[in-house]
Amino acid sequence: MILAGDVGGTKVNLALYDFTDGELKHTRAQQFPAKEYSGLEEIVREFIVTEKVFAACFGVPGPVREGRLRLTNLPWTLDSRELAANLKIDYVFLINDLQANGYGIAELGSDQIYTLSEGDARQIGNRALISAGTGLGEALLIWDGRDYVPYPSEGGHSDFAPRNDGEIDLLRFLMQKYNGRVSFERVVSGQGLTNCYEFLRDVRGIEEPASLAQRMAAEDPNAVITELALAAKSEICEKALDMFVSAYGAEAGNLALKVLSVGGLYVGGGIAPRILEKLKDGTFMKAFTDKGRLSQLLVHMPVRIILESRTALIGAAAYAEARAAELSGISPRAASVKF
Repeated sequence: MILAGDVGGTKVNLALYDFTDGELKHTRAQQFPAKEYSGLEEIVREFIVTEKVFAACFGVPGPVREGRLRLTNLPWTLDSRELAANLKIDYVFLINDLQANGYGIAELGSDQIYTLSEGDARQIGNRALISAGTGLGEALLIWDGRDYVPYPSEGGHSDFAPRNDGEIDLLRFLMQKYNGRVSFERVVSGQGLTNCYEFLRDVRGIEEPASLAQRMAAEDPNAVITELALAAKSEICEKALDMFVSAYGAEAGNLALKVLSVGGLYVGGGIAPRILEKLKDGTFMKAFTDKGRLSQLLVHMPVRIILESRTALIGAAAYAEARAAELSGISPRAASVKF
């Protein structure tokens, strides 16, 4: 049995996987509120009942160094060696959460991906992954001539680059709000959508009806903005989502240029599937391809939306099995193949 985990600042998702004829088979999963536990080890002990776990991998937010990571949103320090010893699991790995998503892409079926732009599917080369959710994650999928090897990145924390007068004013607004530097994550993330809304309300003076203000105060602001924007029931919400999606497309294009992702760009995270209809209207692709002399390079890059919410868990499971097989010489995936 393979244990996979997706560790976030507010919740931890765990899942058990086995293999059937070489394919990952989901056994069971559970979500845990992270702040109610003292650490990851306590959560894993509660989740594993009687199953014998061969290997485990956890996708974690941030850079992993020598098997260790100190989380920024939780008072936890994770160490793969300590987890392996204390949980009595032979092989435990920690990898960046976007890296886990990258490994998961290879396991997805066609029904778990939506093609936003066909591009030139004949091209072979690097791919890129950008993922807006609570934060903004980015990863590189490097083509080594045989496979795509995911590499983590903290590109979401790079400087926000405004492209027009509206975004220049947005930058000024956010510099005041955050007392200095503004990263792309302040614009392209869950909080980023709310930031766009507040900018349009407070700086541009777009009306916020009293009923909308009440909902924004009582409910999840991002959910309210998204709902009313997609239903075309609020001017300010529509404009906020438009600004957000345009910035999302622009940064996706920046990443594609840096990675030279002729093999395609993947859009992951929890936000994209919820705003799929908005992504289809051309706003994202217009910003993605608007790269001056190199625009045609971007036009020919396929762009795909990941619809599967468990991609990080799937990728963590695939990584755990593959790395443990390399180290032990025993592969549960290979052993499951019927000849």
